[in-house]
Amino acid sequence: MANDTPTASRSRKEKLDPSLVRVAVILVIGALAPLFDSTMANVAITSITVDFKSTVSIIQWVITGYVLAMGIAVPVSGWATTRFGGKRIFMFSLIVFLVGSVLSSLSWNIGSLIVFRFIQGLGAGLMMPTVQTLLVQVAGGKHLGQLMSFMSIPAVLGPILGPVLGGLIINSLSWRWIFYVNVPIILLALLLAWHGLPDDRKPDHEQSLDWIGISMLSPAFALLIYGITQISSYGGLADSAVLVPLVIGIALMVAFVLYALHPRDIRVVDLRLFRSRNFSSSCILLFLSGIVLNGAMLLLPLYYQQVCGESALYAGLSLIPQGVGMLLTRSWVGTLTDRIGSRLIVMVSLAITVLGTLPFAFADASTNQVLLAAALLVRGAGLGGLFIPIMASAYIGLERGQVPDASIVTRILQTIGGAFGSAILATVIQHQLVIHQTMDVVSATVNAYNVAFWWSIGFTAISIVPAVFLARREQGPATTVDIQARGQGR
Repeated sequence: MANDTPTASRSRKEKLDPSLVRVAVILVIGALAPLFDSTMANVAITSITVDFKSTVSIIQWVITGYVLAMGIAVPVSGWATTRFGGKRIFMFSLIVFLVGSVLSSLSWNIGSLIVFRFIQGLGAGLMMPTVQTLLVQVAGGKHLGQLMSFMSIPAVLGPILGPVLGGLIINSLSWRWIFYVNVPIILLALLLAWHGLPDDRKPDHEQSLDWIGISMLSPAFALLIYGITQISSYGGLADSAVLVPLVIGIALMVAFVLYALHPRDIRVVDLRLFRSRNFSSSCILLFLSGIVLNGAMLLLPLYYQQVCGESALYAGLSLIPQGVGMLLTRSWVGTLTDRIGSRLIVMVSLAITVLGTLPFAFADASTNQVLLAAALLVRGAGLGGLFIPIMASAYIGLERGQVPDASIVTRILQTIGGAFGSAILATVIQHQLVIHQTMDVVSATVNAYNVAFWWSIGFTAISIVPAVFLARREQGPATTVDIQARGQGR
């Protein structure tokens, strides 16, 4: 016990290197654009449908196409970062996202918008894993909790400001301005990245792309996401529109695993990462936490609109307490994670998340709004203490060369979990409405949302099992990252 005291004391006193903080700020600014864009685009769907005189079945491709493009790009990001350098790929992804944003704002019909949103998705799919990789590598594997608290800022601000800003834009301007908002953010991020990110080290050798692995992993990821997003539209797994892409996606994923496990010099993803119990537990938790967060992000605004009868703008404003709760825990959870490890923090955060979700499992149209706002504040505090230690735990003990692969795997599992959460909870609501169609509409709707929130609580409770296997305290990282480039601008 006495031996740990000096270490803990130094951990409390040691501050982040200012050059590392600068890198984190630059990466956060860049990541704001895709996270704001995705939340605002959801708000704009109705306006786009009316403007282009489209249908729901077609307009959903504005969202689905974006997600599928991310699924194609994410597996390539690790190779691209290793081959060309994190700074170059980060700036390239910003440019791709900027081009997609400008073209989306200039769309002349629904087909062109879908194509341009696909370009946006490619940029976002390259950007997000690269952001994680750059930060962990520049940091040398240290202070992961504090750094992940920096990287959680876009994830917190997106759900808070995105729907509100999107609602304001739709009410006062054209939906096209939702995409124009990205332009100044990306231009600022490009300027800062050019001057502020460490110069990329020239790779020792040109790494070839594992075309066979990519040809299996990218389509598998995209098909799984597509099949999952179709679940709510077709009411379950039985329809061929859901079953066929899911079966093909799973078959390709199994084939990829068998292929990747065979010894070879070139791999798109190194599956030996899963030999680490800590990494495997973190990945399972990222999948489940994606369900918990994204599923509820679908339920909550719909609850306020369909049960409470509020407008889309008011629904967005009603979610602010959850974002505030996430902000309240974000700053100190990172430091605490570096001191005591992830296990206890994640387990307590899951319990708090359950506590904050419970009132919605019993709520109806007459439930006190102040009570629900307080519940969202508590729920947000739980979520704020959840993602940071999980992400920090995923990178503990990894070597430098494993970091890009870890970023790919964690991003894939978060995305699949998020899509599955939204799809499964939407299906639960539809199923409940069908089996209670003899009830009056108001009662049936309230019952459907209550049941869906119980499902969300169930997924949160299940997450406690893999949380037990997380590290108790930060372990010494195996990485020996060269960080001499810190503080050197362009």
